[in-house]
Amino acid sequence: MVKNSFIFFTIFVLGCTISPTSQVVHSFLQDQGNIQLYFCPQEKCEDAFIQALDSAQQSLHCALFEVELESLKQLLLEKQKSMDVKIVTDNDYLHQFNHSFVKADSWGLMHNKFCVIDGKTVTSGSMNPTFNDAYKNNNNLLIIQSTLLAQNYEDEFQEMWQGEFKKGNKIRNPTIKINQTIVQNYFCPEDLCAEQVKEELKKAEKSILFMTFSFTHNGIANILLLKHLDGIDIHGVMEARQVTEYSVFKVLKYQEMDVRKDGNKQNMHHKVFIIDEKTVVTGSFNPTAGGNERNDENVLIIEDEGIAQRFVQEFWKVYGEGQKD
Repeated sequence: MVKNSFIFFTIFVLGCTISPTSQVVHSFLQDQGNIQLYFCPQEKCEDAFIQALDSAQQSLHCALFEVELESLKQLLLEKQKSMDVKIVTDNDYLHQFNHSFVKADSWGLMHNKFCVIDGKTVTSGSMNPTFNDAYKNNNNLLIIQSTLLAQNYEDEFQEMWQGEFKKGNKIRNPTIKINQTIVQNYFCPEDLCAEQVKEELKKAEKSILFMTFSFTHNGIANILLLKHLDGIDIHGVMEARQVTEYSVFKVLKYQEMDVRKDGNKQNMHHKVFIIDEKTVVTGSFNPTAGGNERNDENVLIIEDEGIAQRFVQEFWKVYGEGQKD
C-alpha cells in the first residue's frame, strides 16, 4: 500500500505578547504543533510513550535517567537496526540498558526524561520509563510536536552525547509560541533553572498550587512565603519520604501554609507549580540545589489555561489523597 505524502511549510515569526495585568513581555518564535498530556498511573503513560517513540522514521535521541521498561528496550533495539538511535543515561542505571549506542554520565545525575523524535517531536515530563513511574507513582508525561522546541532539546542532547554534561551553551530559543500556547524551555544548570522558576512564581496574582517530589531550595521557598504573606492562595503536596531535615516542608507549615505530605504508598513524583491556574511549570527539575546546580535537567513553563486546568485537577486529586496532619 502506498501512503499519501504531504509536505508542510512552516514560517517562523518573531513576535511578542504583553500581559495586560502584569505587563510581562514575551518575545517568541511562532511554531505549529500540539501538546498531548498524560497523568500516571491513571492514564496509559507507557502506551502513549511507546507509541510516540514508535512513530520515529529517521532518528530517536533520548536522555533518560533510567531505561527499565521492557517495551522500551525492545523498541530501541529494533529501531537502531534501521535508523539513528542514540541514548544518554545516568551511570548508576547504565546496567539497565548497556549497548554501543548508549552513553552514560558518571558525575552528578543525568536526571532528564526526554526524547527527540525525528527532530520534530519531544517527550518530557516527570515520568521515567520504569514500571513504577508508569503504573504506581504520580507523574506527568508530555508529548509535544514542535520543530523549534525539538531543536532546543536536540541541541542539549548533542552536548551530552559529546560529553558535555552539567554545562553547555545557553538555550537558543527559550520562548516558543506553539499555535496559541507560549512555552518557555530551560536546561539546568546552564540556564539557571531555579531563577526561571522563581521569576515565574513572582508573577502569581491569585494562586499557586505545587506538587514536588523533593523540595529543598530555600530561594524558591522564600518566594512562596512572600506570596503567602501577600495573600496569594497557596496549597502544596510533597512526597512524604522526602520530607527530611533538609526539606522546606516544616518551614512552610510553620508559616501556616497549606502543605500536605502525599498519600501514595509508592511515590508522588511530580515536579509541578501551577500559577493562577493558567501557567504550569513542569519537567524533570526538582526544586533543590542539586537539581539546579549538579544535575542535567529540563524545565518547561507552559502558559495555557486548558493544560493548566488538567494539572489543577491532578493537583486536587493528589491533594485529596494526601495526609491530613
